[in-house]
This record gives sequence, C-alpha cells and structure tokens, in this order.
Amino acid sequence: MTEASETLKTTPLHSLHLELKGKMVPFAGYDMPVQYPLGILKEHQHTRAKAGLFDVSHMGQVRLTGEDPAAALESLVPGDIKGLARGRMRYTLFLNEQGGILDDLMVTNAGDHLFLVVNAARKDHDVAHMRERLKGKVEVELLDDLALMALQGPEAAAVLGRFIPEAATMKFMSCLPATFNGIPVIVTRSGYTGEDGYEISCDKSDAETIARALLAEEEVEAIGLGARDSLRLEAGLCLYGHDIDETTTPVEAGLEWALSKRRREEGGFPGYEIIKDQLANGAPRRRVGIQPEGRQPAREHTDICDADGRKIGEVTSGGFGPTASAPVAMGYVDRAHAAVDTPVQLMVRGKPLAGKVAAMPFVPQRYYRG
Repeated sequence: MTEASETLKTTPLHSLHLELKGKMVPFAGYDMPVQYPLGILKEHQHTRAKAGLFDVSHMGQVRLTGEDPAAALESLVPGDIKGLARGRMRYTLFLNEQGGILDDLMVTNAGDHLFLVVNAARKDHDVAHMRERLKGKVEVELLDDLALMALQGPEAAAVLGRFIPEAATMKFMSCLPATFNGIPVIVTRSGYTGEDGYEISCDKSDAETIARALLAEEEVEAIGLGARDSLRLEAGLCLYGHDIDETTTPVEAGLEWALSKRRREEGGFPGYEIIKDQLANGAPRRRVGIQPEGRQPAREHTDICDADGRKIGEVTSGGFGPTASAPVAMGYVDRAHAAVDTPVQLMVRGKPLAGKVAAMPFVPQRYYRG
C-alpha cells in the first residue's frame, strides 16, 4: 500500500479486493478496485451476460426518522415521496434554489423511516444539507455501520434466489427485509447498469461472508469501477459530478421523468419556478447521446461543434461501449441541435471527428418490470 493510499478510507470488502488482486485506485476518498485480473472489457461483458458483484459500500446509506419524514424530504426534492408505498423506492434529486442538482439519490419507504442511498462524494454534503434544512422535523442518521453490494446482470435473480427465494419474484424498485444464510439484509431490486439486479445492504461485519458466498456461484464475477462506468454509460445513466451537477437542472439533464406529476403542479421544492418555466418553454440546452463515427472515443470535455465548426456543447462522459461495439458518449448541446440524428463534429485532439446526436440508451434495457 502506498503512502497516498493510507490516507484513503476503505470499505468492509477492502481485504477481499486485495485478495482478488483488484487494481486499487482513489475514488471519492476511498481506495477502490477499478478492475480485477479479468479486465474491464471482460468484466463489462460478463455483467451483461451473467452476473457481476460490485462493492458500493462507499456510497452513503442514510435513515430519516420523525413525525412525517416524507413531507419533510419533499421540501428538498421534486419527487413524490408522500405517495411512495411501503416497500417501494424512487429515484429523485436534491436541488438548489436555481434548480441545479446537488445530488441524485434513491429513497425507500421502509415503513417507520425513509432509507436513502446517496453518492459517495456527496454524502457528507447531503447529510449536512438535510440536517440544516430539516432541523426540528427529522433525525438524519448516516449509517456508517452498513455495507452495500450490487449484484447485477440477467442471471442475478437466479443467483440471489438460491439464498433468498422471495428475491427472485421482487418487483423492480421494491425493497425486502430478508435473511441471507441467516444474516439479516435489506434487498432492493435496483441498480445502475441497465441490467436486472439487486442492491444488498448489510452490517459491515457480514459483508465479506455474503460477498464470498455470491462469488462462489459460477455465474458471478467481481466487477470494478471501470466496468461499472462503461455499463452505466451504455445505459445512458448520469454520473454525478460529470453529467449532472449544481449547474444543471433536471430538465436540461433529460430527467423530467423524476419530476412527479403532483410536484410539478404543486411545487414546494427548491428551484420550482425555474424548472416550471423550463418544462413549459424548454431548457436552453439538453443532455443528449452522442455517437462518434468510426472507433475513436470522444471523452469528457471534448467540444461538440455544429457542421460549421461552431461550438454547441461539450461531452460529459464518453468511452468505448463493449456491448454497443462502438464508441458512445453523452453531453450537453444547445437546444436547437438536440434532435436525434443531428450531425455534429467532435474536436478530438484538435481534429474534427464526425458524429451525430443519438438516442439513449445505447443498448437494450433489461430492467425487471414485473
């Protein structure tokens, strides 16, 4: 371990990553595996074909308790939290007064409390934000004693069903308290790869036992951050700090579906007037998919130009899509150039590369919709 890595936080699975010969890199203040000996390309392909196990324990797990935590949280997010049935979950966004996205998160109605999962790099900010804005209304508890794993891929249900039979019939975006070989866990049917899958929350002392049991199944391989990024990019899913941030609104980001109908009509969340105007009249720019011609990727910060060479936007995420068998990217362009199939030029290493605006996702979605 290098001197620099000694200053990084570690997850409960850190020793397992080292045992599996994971290539460790700094990420959001943690020492995390970017890949294993299988390599990013094969890890990506394995997750699309079978099942991959991801350590996502660096993300923040938060409990909100109080008299009416759903009503309190709605003052910070545009999602319908009060209408969320027990055992169901929803993707939503923390917003600032300009309608900019402070973070994206998952919210689950756990009955006597709300259970939130927030991004690793934003969890301290999010907890402080909620404690300041919701003081006297809810208690905000960062659950540092928990680990989190994601089991993703078309065979994830068959694998997890061997340990938790009822998990195989869970609905997408639902939550289930269960036991895994006698170990208490909270399972959600969710993920961020474009595949069917689950996230498994457990006490950090039990994480390695569960991970080893899953990895012992022939369908499962350990997957690092590299493939996690290429999988979500192919699925057209945003990465906070890249594709969405405090300067982008949900409408600009193409996340209107996260703005619940009741909340669009009632408001009551930060940035409502700005977002209401953009919903009615359009946003000045839009997040779009970008398909470069040929095999050369257009990576983050690549300028996007129109046919005459005038800059109209910038790539926010880009790389090679192993399943798409082509380079894929996403970014923001001026509204007038956001239509699918609009020709663009991508300034890669100072030279124009032809491409076009493309529909996302770049690969078929296999989320479980039962």
